[in-house]
Amino acid sequence: MRRFVEWAQNEVVVVPDFHNRILFSDEAHFWLNGYVNKQNCRIWSEANLQVYVETPLHPEKLTVWCALWAGGILLQKR
Repeated sequence: MRRFVEWAQNEVVVVPDFHNRILFSDEAHFWLNGYVNKQNCRIWSEANLQVYVETPLHPEKLTVWCALWAGGILLQKR
């Protein structure tokens, strides 16, 4: 952390509007079915191991990406 602060202080000396060039971003995934399922199928019967219920490998989801910078907020939904 100290190295980052020292680097940022040096950048401010070289580039006076350095703070205007910083962009923070992150993304989050929201599953529409309310459940995260990482398996393709599950066995529901001990009597007949051939009986299984298929579930989607990748359930429907909404991905939200957001960035904050001196110019405002950027938001994208996929």
